[in-house]
Amino acid sequence: MHIEQIKLKNYRNYEELDMTFENKVNVILGENAQGKTNVMESIFVLAMAKSHRTSNDKELIRWDEEYAKIEGRVQKRNTSIPLELVISKKGKKAKSNHIEQQKLSQYVGNMNVVMFAPEDLNLVKGSPQVRRRFIDMEIGQVSAVYLYDMSQYQKILQQRNHYLKLLQTKKQSDTTMLDVLTEQFIQYAAKIVERRYHFLSMLQGWAEPIHHGISRGLESLKIEYKPSLDVSESMALTKMIEVFTEKFDKIKAREIERGVTLAGPHRDDLVFLVNGRDVQHFGSQGQQRTTALSLKLAEIELIQSEVGEYPILLLDDVLSELDDFRQSHLLNTIQGKVQTFVTTTSVDGIDHQTLKEASTFHVTQGSIIKVK
Repeated sequence: MHIEQIKLKNYRNYEELDMTFENKVNVILGENAQGKTNVMESIFVLAMAKSHRTSNDKELIRWDEEYAKIEGRVQKRNTSIPLELVISKKGKKAKSNHIEQQKLSQYVGNMNVVMFAPEDLNLVKGSPQVRRRFIDMEIGQVSAVYLYDMSQYQKILQQRNHYLKLLQTKKQSDTTMLDVLTEQFIQYAAKIVERRYHFLSMLQGWAEPIHHGISRGLESLKIEYKPSLDVSESMALTKMIEVFTEKFDKIKAREIERGVTLAGPHRDDLVFLVNGRDVQHFGSQGQQRTTALSLKLAEIELIQSEVGEYPILLLDDVLSELDDFRQSHLLNTIQGKVQTFVTTTSVDGIDHQTLKEASTFHVTQGSIIKVK
């Protein structure tokens, strides 16, 4: 899988942009604040219908314009598929093969991407929210059902929190509506947790040997899911629903008192263990970076195993954050098999054949020239 072309209109600092790419490494060079990350982000947004940098879609629209448009052409299994995403103040419209998709969950998955940016190093040491976002975005790429379940879950969670707030402030006293919402909430919550366990089990299978290799055989990586409810990977879905139901019966009074949903997938977390120790709290910076890199490389292999093609890899200003050994490991892994985009201020000091053979573009103040 690779992206052949991207066209931007009113996107961030680009009034108009039309770029074609080869199915190899594409390096986008430029000083900071010139627009190189905006190009990278636009590819991500075209694939995922959301940004990795902001949750406010309006920030993607060029100053004083009504809308932003991203068009792309992705090559999959000898078929060229046109994709289009229009972002306006009213929302988003997505087209695949010129046909408008009624739900974004039906659109996401047309083009698979793996993003590795400096903030992804926070995957290990950042907040639980960062790790939940990582799981949700990656499962969403390979499972439209998961994306749909997650969007339904978020809606019900919002409604449930709103009703709990009404009960807390005595604007409502009847708990029947709460019981109905809780029942719906549990159905989706259990399905999400079950799918996360399955995904993390697959990710573990890829990440463990990759981490072993990057650490020169000295370290073993284990990924553990930490649910906010007392469930386990071996539990059947019906048993999970039973456990959830019992738990929410027990905490009902406390939730009304607090005015918020106290348990569920939106409060779950991941733990990464290196040689049995929690790398977030006890690992060195090097171990944390190796863990983050292992997860990203595992994602590439996992997506390939699920969809039958390698995803597009986006390396946004991350090579300079890795030492020579980790840089080489990353570049050796992708060489010749993954279309890759690299943004950087300079390739000086990175002596690798992959970059010597790359297409190179230079960005200055929202203008891009192909130099090689």
